[in-house]
Amino acid sequence: MEFINFLFELGFIEIMIILGSAIIGVSWGIMGGATPGISPSISMALMLPITYGMDPAISVILLASTYLGAEYGGSIPAILINTPGTNAAAATVIDGYKMNELGFGSKALGISLYSAIVGGIVGVFVLIFFTEPLSRLALNFTPMSYFGLGILGVSVIVSLSSGSIFKGICSGLMGLLLATIGSDPVTGVQRFTFNSPDLLEGIKPIIVMVGLFAMSEILIQSMQNTQIKPISFSKVVLPNFKEKMQLAKSQLIGSIVGIVEGIIPGAGGSIASFLSYNEAKRWSSSPEKFGNGSPEGIAAPETSNNTVASTAIIPVLSFGIPGSNSAAILLGGLLIHGISPGPLLFAENSDIVFNLYTGMLAAVFMLYFIGKLILPLCLWFVRKPRNILIVFIYITVFTGIYTINNSLIDLWLVLFIGIFGVIMRVLKFPVLPLILGLVLGYMIESNYRRSIVLSGGDISIFFDDTICLIFLLLAAVFILISTYHELKRSR
Repeated sequence: MEFINFLFELGFIEIMIILGSAIIGVSWGIMGGATPGISPSISMALMLPITYGMDPAISVILLASTYLGAEYGGSIPAILINTPGTNAAAATVIDGYKMNELGFGSKALGISLYSAIVGGIVGVFVLIFFTEPLSRLALNFTPMSYFGLGILGVSVIVSLSSGSIFKGICSGLMGLLLATIGSDPVTGVQRFTFNSPDLLEGIKPIIVMVGLFAMSEILIQSMQNTQIKPISFSKVVLPNFKEKMQLAKSQLIGSIVGIVEGIIPGAGGSIASFLSYNEAKRWSSSPEKFGNGSPEGIAAPETSNNTVASTAIIPVLSFGIPGSNSAAILLGGLLIHGISPGPLLFAENSDIVFNLYTGMLAAVFMLYFIGKLILPLCLWFVRKPRNILIVFIYITVFTGIYTINNSLIDLWLVLFIGIFGVIMRVLKFPVLPLILGLVLGYMIESNYRRSIVLSGGDISIFFDDTICLIFLLLAAVFILISTYHELKRSR
């Protein structure tokens, strides 16, 4: 009720300032998300110094709308050039690029835009109406709970291993092994770094994703003598009413997963995208189409990661707990203005919170118009001859990866991982389980180690924690169901 009163009391100038801030933030975020290697957190970090001298309410709107725009922007290169612009867009690559190859790229971009808007609307309304009640759930999560959540995520690997469960599990284990590179999460001891300071923080998931998807793709295309037909469509086609109804189930699944994953610190859009993709496939009436250009395979992850862009702000506002790098930058934006998140934020600085809500609503609706303006420019470019595109993608990939740490080691890594990705394709090993294992590896190991320290080595602590036990049981159920269906298909 207080927020509604706040909306009615806004003046024309205030509305224009909020709207302008949302437009700038979304535009900047889309461009950053659409550039491989420039993650939402980097886009927000580049925006942060600009907001230093601004009004606190406006600076928060700029940062939050940048986050929202970047999460959507990552799907553009994922669909057009098989390159996830952000970590969360990796799941969109599976069916998005396939639809593009089949000649339905304009439809894939339209589904992505529509799903991003749906997820954004759901996320903002959850942020507005359920911030305080939902944020209490995050306080109940212990290290054991996070470990169980990670195991539940790993159970998705079996479902993503269509064709060969054995190869899928091997691929997932390789991802978990890659996650051990860097410093030990408890003792800080170096592991598999070869005394290189560039590997102390491990291998960033975006490097692996760009290497396995983009670099392997352009390496394969570079070795082909035949000229691939360039993209011929010239506009974005939004789904019609009938198609929207067909996408409703997958978007509902993506919204639910996005809400849950968003309010859990440490989960984030990447995990939400993969989980929503898996569940959409599980509950779909046409699961065999997933991986072959299914519109539902785009709608679920895009709805999910754009829902997370709003719901991830809940624990930041209520408890000052950032659940991701992007949320941490938003928290920094509050702190540099002397605003302390927590229960007192709603009492002492309610205008900041209400301005944020208003700005996020504006950003979601601006996403449609800005997306429609930017996407034709992207389509104009990708209609150029494929040899020119390949050169540009090489430049974009190496430039984007280099800007992450300004390190030549990252360039060698993405090239080596790209070659490894080519080998995986030739041997028909699935790529997604490796990425999911890498994304979840640190969460699983760090929380397992913390739990063991807390219990003095007693593993029964995982079964004594109710939330952890529920997650472990769900993981077992998912594995059994997926294995049963796989065996049934093989027969």
